[in-house]
Amino acid sequence: MSEEVVTALRNVRLVATDLDGTLLGKDGVCSQRTRAVLAAVEDAGIQVVMVAARPPRWLHGLADVVGGHGLALCANGAFVYDVRSRQVLREHCLEGAVVERIALDLRKALPGIVFAVETRIGFSRELGYLDDYTTPSDASAVTIEGLLDPLPGKILARCGGMAADLLHAVINDVVGDRAVVSYSGATGLAEISAAGVTKAAALEDWCANQGIDSADVIAFGDMPNDLPMLTWAGRSFGVANAHPDVLAMVDEVCASNDEHGVAQVLEALLESRSRSTA
Repeated sequence: MSEEVVTALRNVRLVATDLDGTLLGKDGVCSQRTRAVLAAVEDAGIQVVMVAARPPRWLHGLADVVGGHGLALCANGAFVYDVRSRQVLREHCLEGAVVERIALDLRKALPGIVFAVETRIGFSRELGYLDDYTTPSDASAVTIEGLLDPLPGKILARCGGMAADLLHAVINDVVGDRAVVSYSGATGLAEISAAGVTKAAALEDWCANQGIDSADVIAFGDMPNDLPMLTWAGRSFGVANAHPDVLAMVDEVCASNDEHGVAQVLEALLESRSRSTA
């Protein structure tokens, strides 16, 4: 990272970072090096905000790294979640009628597509929805129409045997402007949020409430669902292992997640600040 970039980071007021593939290693663990620098960044008066595709239920093991405020912007911006008290403080959900119409249209376009939902109370799935985290015995309803109370913050859609790029292209085309379709890296999975709900929208709202301008924000990410956030932030970083679309648009590329790329940038930021005040 050039000295010019390091100097530009001195006035940063907020660090926004994705989790899986970015801040966390391939094993899903936050390294001790990363934990240490996140704490040091907060001690320096810079806010740290986790902006993740993960649903609330997958954040509990990270309660000690979400920052002094204890909150996370999760499910691609659908929920503001207090990780320590395990409470959803704010939600932006899809309307039931919209979900039903989208599901009907997607079944016509993609026979065999199956759905699950993430809501403020947890995960529910259709009978045919299976992945590495579910078993045949934990189906919640025959179809998604039975999974709309409470309303979902995010729909998960799978269609066996389809390449990720093709799946997302078809779903994007069918959904149109009725909702936001995101790709966070999971194989064969498309994530659908309410219209206008993105990581960028959630982060912008957070910063507005804190009186922080986008120019004073740096953001880290690795997948296409991070692109709105990376575009909005004053300076964007993609980890070296990021999706090609991310690497093509970020301001800077840092080391990979397994090489503590985010930590390296934040360590340089703190060192620069220390030199400037010496």
